[in-house]
Amino acid sequence: MLLEGKNALVTGGSQGIGAAAALELAREGADICLTYRKHEAEAMKYAAEIEQMGRKALALQCDIAVFADAERVVKSAMEAFGSLDILVNNAGMNWDGVSWKMSEEQWDRVLEVNLKGYFNFTRQVAPLFKDQKHGKIINITSINGLRGKFGQTNYSASKAGIIGYTKALAKELGAFGVNVNAVAPGLIETAMLKESEARDKIIDLAMGESALKRVGQPEDLANLVAFLASDKARHITGEVIKVDGGQYI
Repeated sequence: MLLEGKNALVTGGSQGIGAAAALELAREGADICLTYRKHEAEAMKYAAEIEQMGRKALALQCDIAVFADAERVVKSAMEAFGSLDILVNNAGMNWDGVSWKMSEEQWDRVLEVNLKGYFNFTRQVAPLFKDQKHGKIINITSINGLRGKFGQTNYSASKAGIIGYTKALAKELGAFGVNVNAVAPGLIETAMLKESEARDKIIDLAMGESALKRVGQPEDLANLVAFLASDKARHITGEVIKVDGGQYI
């Protein structure tokens, strides 16, 4: 197993990419703290699955946009596990609208969650990783942070910000043995997509762009996250790796 004896914190671990990442990290040997905001039942279900694998699991409610919540979660994880080795910044949101109709609230909330939320958790673990001279930070961004998307200026800006943040962090923490990378998914079939009234239209548009002509699954992201969290990726940092079936090209 790639992550035997490691402890990981995954934000937004109650569904979609975050849940898949938490489960895959656990399969590779890590104990897992996962966060959720609304989906308590799902978070507890995944925590139970992790415990059935013989790993420790902790599910904590928080709003990642609140600095004090991040502080509390990291403190609780440290108390439960004794140390942290991996942070997966995943929790996020979208609130779409064209720029000439977007409200200040739409803009602020998406940036607070998607960008400040990543800062909030990284700010808590960076001193720990720096002092222990090792750690892995994996930030989930989007191909729309690389190219932009109509109707998502707030979301695209937040995801582009994560890319810049990842590169700057990699430069700051590299001397202390800490790897920082970003994963940029294309269309992934999460619960949000499955429940969308525009699901078929969204998939058709993505398939028109995709080289592989398939919809990505959360596990496609989780496999890369587990690799980047392991020592097999020890010489990779500051990278933005697309997992999009060729949508971007």
